[in-house]
Amino acid sequence: MNVMIDICIVPLGVGVSVSEYVTACQKVLQKSGLEHQMHAYGTNVEGEWDEVMAAVKRCHEIVHEMGAPRITTSMRLGTRTDREQTMDDKIQSVKSRLEE
Repeated sequence: MNVMIDICIVPLGVGVSVSEYVTACQKVLQKSGLEHQMHAYGTNVEGEWDEVMAAVKRCHEIVHEMGAPRITTSMRLGTRTDREQTMDDKIQSVKSRLEE
């Protein structure tokens, strides 16, 4: 089953700046080969359910290995069975209506 998620992983106990941890998670997603798009407060990821969840788990492992004693993660996810739809499809659907 394919899934599309919006995820925000926040390390706790590491100070105010978290860009090095975000970078580490982005590298995990790049290595996974999953389609992903970072935005100002998180990342959208799409792919096969088990692969996406494995990448989320790996992000947690890496951030802990970097010294974060705690992590809080917010995640929204969606699945469809009626048709295939990508992140780009969803964005283009709205953009095309803006042009009307």
